[in-house]
Amino acid sequence: MTFKLATWNINSVRLRIDLVERFAKDYSPDIICLQEIKCAEEHFPLDALKAMGFPHIEVKGQKGYHGVATLSKLPLTRLESRDFNRSGDARHLATEIAPKGKNAKPIVLHNVYIPSGGDEPDSKVNPKFKQKLDFLKAMAKWFDGHDKKSANRLILVGDFNVAPLETDVWSHKQLLNVVSHTPVEVAHLDRLKKAHDWVDVAREHIPPDERLYTWWSYRARDWRESNRGRRLDHVWVTPALADAAKSIEVVDVARDWERPSDHVPVMTVIDPNRG
Repeated sequence: MTFKLATWNINSVRLRIDLVERFAKDYSPDIICLQEIKCAEEHFPLDALKAMGFPHIEVKGQKGYHGVATLSKLPLTRLESRDFNRSGDARHLATEIAPKGKNAKPIVLHNVYIPSGGDEPDSKVNPKFKQKLDFLKAMAKWFDGHDKKSANRLILVGDFNVAPLETDVWSHKQLLNVVSHTPVEVAHLDRLKKAHDWVDVAREHIPPDERLYTWWSYRARDWRESNRGRRLDHVWVTPALADAAKSIEVVDVARDWERPSDHVPVMTVIDPNRG
């Protein structure tokens, strides 16, 4: 049995709870991984989200900033939340999914919100940029240390805050020195990708030479007309699940909804029996 998995930087779950409800109603995801929930766990709208049809919910939050949450219709077990750069920020949550199906094996789902990195792409003068690079480096080291890589059934989703390809930004030339597309960030993300031979699901289904964005700045008067976007939100799977990821969809219509996040949901269909 397949299931739909979505990742979405919601930019405050309490402020945009109506958008989560609309997305759940219109697209019927089985699992939603939210980033930047911006609330402590005791203030997370648990009851409202359960009423939307997500009985299994795990949250790692903090007051006013960051935070991740995984909502699921499928049984979900919390595994851990790692502080990759020892900042105390809530940026990672690992859970185990128990897919339906006679022969379906468990899948470990990592929901992550990588630091944005501030404005200046220089770790010597910008602590936030250093934090971002340290976070990526620590993630790469941790995944590189995993055993049985060929058999591991892992999914890594979230707001990575890095647009790696030239076609992942509206202007490669103009954004080379802008945080999220600098060569040093792309190199760090590439090391993370190689650490467990991750497969970039979006670029398995959408050719790398085709422009693809998941984020558009609030500064644009008409985001569709200017279309100055970046692909910051990603879905990766380990090689054991490469055949299981059947499709990808960037739900860009959500950017037109009232009081939207600047990110839109990215959704993939997973067939756990194919991995």
